[in-house]
Amino acid sequence: MLFAFQKIVEKRIQEAQGKGDFENLPGSGQPIQLEDDSHIPEELRLAYKILKNAGCIPPELQLQKDIRQMEDMLEGIPDEKQKYRQIKKINYQIMKLNMMRNRSPLLEETEIYYKKVLEKLAGS
Repeated sequence: MLFAFQKIVEKRIQEAQGKGDFENLPGSGQPIQLEDDSHIPEELRLAYKILKNAGCIPPELQLQKDIRQMEDMLEGIPDEKQKYRQIKKINYQIMKLNMMRNRSPLLEETEIYYKKVLEKLAGS
């Protein structure tokens, strides 16, 4: 059954190639950009892909995006009081993000403490 299906698919591909249906497609000649989804459980990969294609992102990533936008806006605020209020809002959003993660922000890979903990564990 599967073999017959493969033959039909192969025949249709060859017919399309003969008609030139695969000529001048967008991205033709470019390498395929494969996404690394190995960190996503296999049974959730399709659902995540659909949500990503629909423009939906996890709340944690949306919050990170919002924090970056608020930081960018901070540079353009001339008034010190408004700047201080914006910094308080940013700190609040960072606190929410850290609570969502359920892990210490000090153990982020970019932090010095992360490297020190790894060095300490490697020395044990």
